Amino acid sequence: MDSISYKTIGEVLKSFQIIYREDKFTDEIKFNVSDYFRQDLNLAMKYGVVNCSDFAVCENLIYPVLKEVWKKYSDEFTLWNHHSLDYDENPSGFLKYILAKRSPLGKVVFDQPYCISVQAKQDNFETSTAQCLAEMVDCQRLNRESKTVIYGIVSNGIIWKFSKLVDDIFIQDVTPYSIYDLDKLFAVVNFIFQQCQLQLKALINA
Repeated sequence: MDSISYKTIGEVLKSFQIIYREDKFTDEIKFNVSDYFRQDLNLAMKYGVVNCSDFAVCENLIYPVLKEVWKKYSDEFTLWNHHSLDYDENPSGFLKYILAKRSPLGKVVFDQPYCISVQAKQDNFETSTAQCLAEMVDCQRLNRESKTVIYGIVSNGIIWKFSKLVDDIFIQDVTPYSIYDLDKLFAVVNFIFQQCQLQLKALINA
Protein backbone atom coordinates (compact mmCIF):
# COMPACT_ATOMS: atom_id res chain seq x y z
CA MET A 1 0.00 0.00 0.00
CA ASP A 2 1.47 3.37 -0.94
CA SER A 3 0.81 6.66 0.82
CA ILE A 4 -1.91 7.68 -1.64
CA SER A 5 -3.98 4.69 -0.39
CA TYR A 6 -3.95 5.77 3.25
CA LYS A 7 -7.20 7.39 4.34
CA THR A 8 -6.67 7.66 8.09
CA ILE A 9 -3.80 8.26 10.47
CA GLY A 10 -4.66 4.99 12.19
CA GLU A 11 -3.98 3.01 9.00
CA VAL A 12 -0.44 4.42 8.81
CA LEU A 13 0.19 3.85 12.51
CA LYS A 14 -0.86 0.22 12.19
CA SER A 15 1.05 -0.35 8.96
CA PHE A 16 4.35 0.93 10.36
CA GLN A 17 3.73 0.09 14.05
CA ILE A 18 4.00 3.72 15.15
CA ILE A 19 2.79 5.05 18.49
CA TYR A 20 0.44 8.07 18.39
CA ARG A 21 0.57 10.99 20.80
CA GLU A 22 -0.75 14.54 21.06
CA ASP A 23 1.30 17.19 22.81
CA LYS A 24 2.47 20.77 22.67
CA PHE A 25 5.99 20.63 21.25
CA THR A 26 6.13 23.72 19.06
CA ASP A 27 7.47 27.06 20.15
CA GLU A 28 7.46 30.48 18.55
CA ILE A 29 10.73 32.10 17.52
CA LYS A 30 10.19 35.62 16.26
CA PHE A 31 10.60 36.12 12.54
CA ASN A 32 10.59 39.58 10.99
CA VAL A 33 7.98 39.44 8.24
CA SER A 34 8.71 42.14 5.68
CA ASP A 35 6.14 44.79 4.83
CA TYR A 36 6.44 43.75 1.18
CA PHE A 37 5.44 40.17 2.01
CA ARG A 38 2.47 41.32 4.08
CA GLN A 39 1.25 43.65 1.34
CA ASP A 40 1.73 41.06 -1.38
CA LEU A 41 -0.13 38.38 0.58
CA ASN A 42 -2.95 40.75 1.49
CA LEU A 43 -3.29 41.75 -2.15
CA ALA A 44 -3.41 38.13 -3.29
CA MET A 45 -5.98 37.16 -0.66
CA LYS A 46 -8.15 40.20 -1.24
CA TYR A 47 -8.21 40.33 -5.04
CA GLY A 48 -6.71 37.05 -6.24
CA VAL A 49 -8.35 33.65 -6.58
CA VAL A 50 -5.99 31.87 -4.21
CA ASN A 51 -8.00 28.70 -3.59
CA CYS A 52 -9.49 27.77 -6.96
CA SER A 53 -7.30 24.66 -7.22
CA ASP A 54 -4.77 22.63 -5.26
CA PHE A 55 -1.98 24.27 -7.23
CA ALA A 56 -3.33 27.75 -6.48
CA VAL A 57 -3.46 27.05 -2.72
CA CYS A 58 0.10 25.76 -2.71
CA GLU A 59 1.63 28.49 -4.83
CA ASN A 60 -0.30 31.43 -3.37
CA LEU A 61 -0.52 30.54 0.32
CA ILE A 62 1.72 27.64 1.39
CA TYR A 63 4.90 28.02 -0.66
CA PRO A 64 5.35 31.78 -0.09
CA VAL A 65 5.40 31.29 3.69
CA LEU A 66 7.81 28.35 3.53
CA LYS A 67 10.08 30.12 1.06
CA GLU A 68 10.24 33.30 3.10
CA VAL A 69 11.43 31.43 6.19
CA TRP A 70 13.69 29.13 4.16
CA LYS A 71 15.71 32.11 2.91
CA LYS A 72 17.17 32.41 6.40
CA TYR A 73 18.37 28.78 6.23
CA SER A 74 19.27 28.56 2.54
CA ASP A 75 23.01 28.11 3.20
CA GLU A 76 22.27 24.74 4.80
CA PHE A 77 18.99 23.58 3.27
CA THR A 78 17.26 23.33 -0.09
CA LEU A 79 13.49 23.76 -0.32
CA TRP A 80 12.32 21.22 -2.88
CA ASN A 81 9.12 21.95 -4.76
CA HIS A 82 6.88 19.01 -5.78
CA HIS A 83 9.75 16.56 -5.51
CA SER A 84 9.02 12.83 -5.63
CA LEU A 85 10.13 10.85 -2.59
CA ASP A 86 10.19 7.10 -3.16
CA TYR A 87 11.60 4.45 -0.88
CA ASP A 88 11.86 0.69 -1.23
CA GLU A 89 8.91 -1.18 -2.71
CA ASN A 90 6.32 1.24 -1.32
CA PRO A 91 6.47 4.49 -3.29
CA SER A 92 5.14 7.32 -1.20
CA GLY A 93 3.85 9.39 -4.04
CA PHE A 94 4.40 13.02 -4.84
CA LEU A 95 5.20 15.54 -2.16
CA LYS A 96 4.48 19.23 -2.14
CA TYR A 97 7.54 20.63 -0.38
CA ILE A 98 10.59 19.13 1.31
CA LEU A 99 13.22 20.86 3.42
CA ALA A 100 16.39 18.85 2.80
CA LYS A 101 20.07 19.22 3.55
CA ARG A 102 21.90 21.15 0.85
CA SER A 103 24.04 18.63 -0.98
CA PRO A 104 27.78 19.27 -1.36
CA LEU A 105 27.36 17.91 -4.91
CA GLY A 106 25.18 20.86 -5.93
CA LYS A 107 21.64 22.18 -5.69
CA VAL A 108 20.23 19.64 -8.16
CA VAL A 109 21.16 16.70 -5.92
CA PHE A 110 18.58 15.64 -3.33
CA ASP A 111 20.05 15.00 0.11
CA GLN A 112 18.75 14.13 3.59
CA PRO A 113 15.17 15.36 4.21
CA TYR A 114 14.25 16.92 7.55
CA CYS A 115 10.77 18.40 7.07
CA ILE A 116 7.92 17.88 4.65
CA SER A 117 4.81 19.91 3.92
CA VAL A 118 1.64 18.43 2.46
CA GLN A 119 -1.46 20.27 1.34
CA ALA A 120 -4.73 19.39 3.09
CA LYS A 121 -6.73 18.74 -0.07
CA GLN A 122 -10.40 19.67 0.20
CA ASP A 123 -9.67 20.61 3.83
CA ASN A 124 -9.31 16.91 4.67
CA PHE A 125 -6.70 17.06 7.41
CA GLU A 126 -7.16 13.43 8.43
CA THR A 127 -6.24 11.91 5.07
CA SER A 128 -3.58 14.55 4.37
CA THR A 129 -1.94 13.96 7.75
CA ALA A 130 -1.97 10.23 7.03
CA GLN A 131 -0.17 10.91 3.76
CA CYS A 132 2.24 13.26 5.50
CA LEU A 133 3.05 10.66 8.16
CA ALA A 134 3.75 7.98 5.54
CA GLU A 135 6.13 10.40 3.82
CA MET A 136 7.78 11.19 7.16
CA VAL A 137 8.47 7.49 7.65
CA ASP A 138 10.13 7.42 4.23
CA CYS A 139 12.20 10.47 5.14
CA GLN A 140 13.34 8.73 8.31
CA ARG A 141 14.36 5.65 6.34
CA LEU A 142 16.13 7.65 3.66
CA ASN A 143 18.19 9.38 6.31
CA ARG A 144 19.25 6.00 7.72
CA GLU A 145 19.51 7.79 11.03
CA SER A 146 16.80 6.75 13.47
CA LYS A 147 17.69 9.56 15.84
CA THR A 148 16.79 12.20 13.28
CA VAL A 149 13.47 13.84 14.11
CA ILE A 150 11.33 14.38 11.01
CA TYR A 151 8.92 17.31 11.05
CA GLY A 152 5.63 17.50 9.18
CA ILE A 153 3.38 20.37 8.16
CA VAL A 154 -0.16 19.95 6.84
CA SER A 155 -2.02 23.02 5.62
CA ASN A 156 -4.99 24.02 3.51
CA GLY A 157 -3.38 27.43 3.10
CA ILE A 158 -5.36 28.96 5.94
CA ILE A 159 -4.96 26.48 8.81
CA TRP A 160 -1.51 25.04 9.52
CA LYS A 161 -0.89 21.95 11.69
CA PHE A 162 2.47 20.59 12.82
CA SER A 163 3.78 17.18 13.78
CA LYS A 164 7.00 15.26 14.30
CA LEU A 165 8.20 11.68 14.06
CA VAL A 166 10.65 10.66 16.78
CA ASP A 167 11.85 7.09 16.24
CA ASP A 168 8.55 5.15 16.27
CA ILE A 169 6.48 7.86 17.98
CA PHE A 170 4.30 10.27 15.98
CA ILE A 171 3.40 13.45 17.86
CA GLN A 172 0.76 15.87 16.65
CA ASP A 173 0.99 19.35 18.07
CA VAL A 174 -2.26 20.37 19.73
CA THR A 175 -2.11 23.99 18.53
CA PRO A 176 -3.24 24.86 15.00
CA TYR A 177 -2.02 28.11 13.46
CA SER A 178 -3.66 30.45 10.98
CA ILE A 179 -2.37 32.54 8.11
CA TYR A 180 -4.55 35.34 9.49
CA ASP A 181 -2.16 35.54 12.44
CA LEU A 182 0.91 35.88 10.27
CA ASP A 183 3.43 36.70 12.98
CA LYS A 184 2.59 33.58 15.01
CA LEU A 185 2.58 31.41 11.89
CA PHE A 186 5.99 32.62 10.79
CA ALA A 187 7.30 32.21 14.33
CA VAL A 188 6.31 28.54 14.52
CA VAL A 189 7.62 27.73 11.02
CA ASN A 190 10.84 29.46 12.01
CA PHE A 191 10.98 27.23 15.09
CA ILE A 192 10.52 24.07 12.99
CA PHE A 193 13.24 25.09 10.53
CA GLN A 194 15.56 25.99 13.40
CA GLN A 195 15.07 22.55 14.93
CA CYS A 196 16.06 21.02 11.60
CA GLN A 197 19.13 23.26 11.53
CA LEU A 198 20.15 22.25 15.06
CA GLN A 199 19.89 18.56 14.15
CA LEU A 200 21.97 19.05 11.04
CA LYS A 201 24.71 20.87 12.96
CA ALA A 202 24.71 18.18 15.64
CA LEU A 203 25.24 15.47 13.01
CA ILE A 204 28.01 17.44 11.32
CA ASN A 205 29.79 18.00 14.63
CA ALA A 206 29.32 14.43 15.87
